[in-house]
Amino acid sequence: MNARAIEKTELNKILETASIYAVLDGGKKRVISTHPTPVPAEAKRRLNRTEECLALLFSHGISKVEYFPPFSDEIDRAKKQSTLSCAELLKVGNLLRSARIAYTSIHAINDETITDMKTLAEKIYFDFSLEEDIQTKILSDTEVSDHASDKLYSLRREIRLLNERIRNRLSEYLTGSEGKYLQDGIVTMRDNRYVLPVRAEYKRNIKGFIHDRSASGATFFIEPEEVLEMNNELRTLTIDEKEEVERILNELSKRVGMLGDNLLADVSLLEEIDCAYALAEYAYKLSCVKPEINGEGKIAIEMGRHPLIDQAKVVPVSLSLGEHYRFLLISGPNTGGKTVTLKMVGLFCMMAACGLFVPAKRAVLSTFDEIYCDVGDAQSIEENLSTFSSHITNIIHIVKNANEKSLVLIDELGGGTDPEEGQALAKAIVADLLDKGCAGVVTTHYTALKEFAFATDGIENACMEFDSDTLQPLYVIKIGLPGSSNALGISRRLGLDESILQNALSFLSTDAQKFEHIVRSAEESRVQAEQALAETNRLKTEWQEKLRVLETERTKLQKEKDKLYSQAKAEARRVVNERAASAEELLAEMEEIFAQATVSESDLIKARTLKNRLINQAYTSDTEDAPQPQYRQASETDLKIGATVFVKNINQSGVIQSVRLPKKEAEILCGNIRVRSKFSELFLLNGDKKAQTTDKKKIDVKKTLAPKPAPSLEINVIGKTVAEAAFDVENFLDAAVVSNLEEVRIVHGVGTGKLRAGIHDFLKKYPRVAEFRLGKYGEGETGVTIVKIK
Repeated sequence: MNARAIEKTELNKILETASIYAVLDGGKKRVISTHPTPVPAEAKRRLNRTEECLALLFSHGISKVEYFPPFSDEIDRAKKQSTLSCAELLKVGNLLRSARIAYTSIHAINDETITDMKTLAEKIYFDFSLEEDIQTKILSDTEVSDHASDKLYSLRREIRLLNERIRNRLSEYLTGSEGKYLQDGIVTMRDNRYVLPVRAEYKRNIKGFIHDRSASGATFFIEPEEVLEMNNELRTLTIDEKEEVERILNELSKRVGMLGDNLLADVSLLEEIDCAYALAEYAYKLSCVKPEINGEGKIAIEMGRHPLIDQAKVVPVSLSLGEHYRFLLISGPNTGGKTVTLKMVGLFCMMAACGLFVPAKRAVLSTFDEIYCDVGDAQSIEENLSTFSSHITNIIHIVKNANEKSLVLIDELGGGTDPEEGQALAKAIVADLLDKGCAGVVTTHYTALKEFAFATDGIENACMEFDSDTLQPLYVIKIGLPGSSNALGISRRLGLDESILQNALSFLSTDAQKFEHIVRSAEESRVQAEQALAETNRLKTEWQEKLRVLETERTKLQKEKDKLYSQAKAEARRVVNERAASAEELLAEMEEIFAQATVSESDLIKARTLKNRLINQAYTSDTEDAPQPQYRQASETDLKIGATVFVKNINQSGVIQSVRLPKKEAEILCGNIRVRSKFSELFLLNGDKKAQTTDKKKIDVKKTLAPKPAPSLEINVIGKTVAEAAFDVENFLDAAVVSNLEEVRIVHGVGTGKLRAGIHDFLKKYPRVAEFRLGKYGEGETGVTIVKIK
């Protein structure tokens, strides 16, 4: 791709922006130097790689390439057996770490769509052992760790101990009688040996080796004889340490040299991966989409946004070419967006050929062998070229080289010269380019060129919309109709004198005025029609939504109706089945009674009871109103000591023993059991005006026949043995069965628990017991057993 096209479409600026997201210096250079490919298959491969990187970074959340400083000749020197410095080895360690992380992070992803990046990562080499040795043995750019080797650790330990001994000995000079001969109370070093600063007049009082003298001559730096040997030993140890450090660095450098070719390949691979990640992050930041690629010159951009215009201000543009026509002729007012649209077409094609996604809702783009641009003023003073000459020189180059694999972008074709000649030349150039079969976008203000587009196959008019009321461009392209330049209208809006405008209007030819009038009228009619269509579509969408909601509600109601019907049928079947099963059970019990050899009076009573239950079941409906309650709620004025009340939570009557108004509860004696109950659980018989009391003054004694005793709901077996209690309980339960009672109470007390356990064992064996449980709070708790009868 020629450099002029890259510059004029501003692809270079896009690549520079994308390079910001690269981590490595080499990765940034790769992004900037990315060149569009003319091969559709290669463009698709690049775009697929960008798509994979988007998934890796923003779906799977892997990290980008770890940074390592750029290399110059360090690896090459290591290959030649040179010893690398600490800083250089740390760079190699960072490279190895980056390679390892890149390899493991990509291969850890279990995604079958990630293929190209995994293939690229397969080529990465890493040596964790060497990486770890470098990271642990080298502490900084200048320091090797004490633990790099056992010998180095031993030498440095000896050096530290010897330094301490020398300092301790010299400190004795500072604090002893020799201290008066010293210039300062400090120990210093000369030539890497410890010395004392001695005054010049006392230099003979300190025996030792003179290493240096101060500039003033007032101080001599003397190494005492006593530390001479220790300093010599320290010097020897320091030399040994340096040799050991060199040995360690040399050993690591040899290992690096042996891997030199692999490491150089890693640098290239990691830069390539970094470049791919940068393109993916650029696509993510600008909300770009992956374009569809072809090699037939077909272009279709939906809601495309120029990436160099502020995303908050840019107006999306949609256009297409290459399907029914290969050239698009864009006309319309100045500053209406013609040039931006023209450059965007070329830019999108080159971005896709570089592997970059494009900022659009959808895009179909083509690769081209070459993209030719003539955009902007290329006037050259040095070459003595005018504006027209510079343009025509570039167009001559385009006409000579363009073919069916080329995209041509020309802004203001034929401008900069006589309008009549310019129009004629423009038509001839477009006709020649159409004959060559290339695709392209041309902008113009020429009426003759708009008419040419109407009458010629392979080229289509398009216009940038313009608000005729406000005389403001709308930056929206419409294909199929030419646009009016609106030069006079824009001049009027900007404040040009009206008399000048009227004079200019009179100078226009009749045909030109008619054509411009027709174009403006057609454009206004089109805008009105589009507004009416948009309103129609809005109403259509609104009613379709309402119909959808109504249909949804209708479906929902039908489902509810079907559901209720099914539930009713199921409930009816359940009731019938239950009634039938219950009737069969009653009949079976009656048959068992009469099947006995002798039938007692109790058996007859039981059979009669079963018959009544069967008759009641047959004539009683589940939908009948529930019987009215026997009791009414007792008020506080009704609750007095000695009053008889019904305690609902234990289903027993009792006599009030005490009343606690603050807590709204009363203590009631029910048989032999005292219970505490809330006022809300206390009731009176219906029809009673107040609770019955045991007040002797209000007792009326009447002589009546003894009524049939009501069935007892409770039996008290406290103090009896298990055998006695079982006998009484059995009789009690038999009577409860005959009386059709559903629930009774057995009071056995707490005691040792043996009586309770014996009764529970009996209840488990009694055939008419459905279930039993201990009493709850307020029912007697563990001193009472509640029994439900079948």
